[in-house]
Amino acid sequence: MEVLEEENQPPKRVKTHEPLDPEEEKEDRISSLPDLILDEILSRLDSTKYAIRTGTLSKRWQHLWLSASSLSFADHHMMKYSPSDYTHIFINNRTLSDFYKCVDETLTQCHHPQFKNLNKFCVRADYDNRFESHVDNWINFATSSNVQKLDLFLDTGNEVALYVLEDDSFFINSHFTHLVLKGCILYYPSGRIAWKNLTHLTIMNSILNQDLMDNILSGSPLLDTLALFDCYGYSWLDITSKTLKNLEFYGYFCQEDENLDHIININAPYITSLSIKGTLLLWKILLRDVSSLVKAELDYIKMGHDETTPKEEKEEMLMRFILRLHHVKELKIGRWCYPTFRRLEAKGLIFPSNLKVVKLSYHVYDSDDSTELDDSSDNDSSVGDS
Repeated sequence: MEVLEEENQPPKRVKTHEPLDPEEEKEDRISSLPDLILDEILSRLDSTKYAIRTGTLSKRWQHLWLSASSLSFADHHMMKYSPSDYTHIFINNRTLSDFYKCVDETLTQCHHPQFKNLNKFCVRADYDNRFESHVDNWINFATSSNVQKLDLFLDTGNEVALYVLEDDSFFINSHFTHLVLKGCILYYPSGRIAWKNLTHLTIMNSILNQDLMDNILSGSPLLDTLALFDCYGYSWLDITSKTLKNLEFYGYFCQEDENLDHIININAPYITSLSIKGTLLLWKILLRDVSSLVKAELDYIKMGHDETTPKEEKEEMLMRFILRLHHVKELKIGRWCYPTFRRLEAKGLIFPSNLKVVKLSYHVYDSDDSTELDDSSDNDSSVGDS
C-alpha cells in the first residue's frame, strides 16, 4: 500500500548553525572560492593595479595577485592616442618616469615565493631612450618567467628613439606562443632566431631588413598568423611554411624615406587568408604564388609614383590584385579602395564573381577625380553578376 504525505503537512525542522558574524561570513565566502575561479577573476580585470587592490578583500587575497596568470600595464598618456582595444592599465596623474618606476616596483614584488610562471605579460607606454634600461629589465623578466604571450607596445615619435631589442634569450626562446612588438629594432647577436612554439607574431613600426625577415620565417616553424604594421626594409615575403595560414600586410612606409620605388613580392603558396591594408608608400606589391587563398581583403591607401599619375597607378594596382585573386572564394574591397573600384567599374571592367564591395553610407572624397562617391547602403554587395 502506497502512503502519501498530506499536502498541508508542515515542513520538518532543519538544524542550522549559529549565524556567523557578517564580517566572518564575508571572509569565509571569499576564502572558500577555488583557486581556478580566483585566478579567472584576476585575469579578467583590466589592470594589474586593480588586481593588487583585491588584497584588501581578505587575508586570502592579500598576495593572490602574485599568482595571476597575466600582468598588464598601460601608460595613460599613450592611451589617449591608441585604439580602443588597447585598454588595460591606466596610471593616472603620474609622469612617464613614474609609470616606468611603477612597473619596475611591481615586477620586483613578483620575486615573492608565491609568484608563479606567467602566461601573459603586457606593457604599453610612450618611450624614449631614457627608459632603455627599464625595458631591458622587462624583457629579462619576461624570458626568465617563461612568459608565453608578450605584448610590448612602445610608442615613439621617430625611428631614432626605437628600442633596440638584443637579448639572446628573447630570440632563442621556446616559451613564446604570441608576440606583439611595436617600436622595437630587432637585433639578434647570435645570428639566428628560434621561436619553435610561436604561433602568432605581430610587428609594428619597425625596420625589418631582408635577412631578418628570412630568419623570422625560418625560425618560427609553427607560425600560423603573421601581421606586419607599417614596417619596411624588406622586399620579399617568401612564406613556404605549410603552417602559416594568415597574413596581414598593414602599411609600408618610413617617415624618413620618401622613396616610392619599393616593390614588395609576396610568395605564400599555403596561406588561406590575406589582408592588404593601411598606407602603402611603395610602387608595387606583386603576388606570386597565393594559390591556396580562400579569402582576401583589400583596403589600402596607395601613394603615387613619379612614372605615372596617382590615378593610373591606383587603378593598375587594384586591377592587378583583382585579376590575381580571381580564384579566392571571397574577395572584399574596403572603403579606401572604393573610389578606385568605382572608376574601374565605370570603365567597364568585368569583375569576377567572388568580389564583394563594402558599400558606404557616407560620401567618400576622391582626390584623383575631385568628386564625391556615395552609396545608400552600408552592407556588403556582390558585384560579380552585374
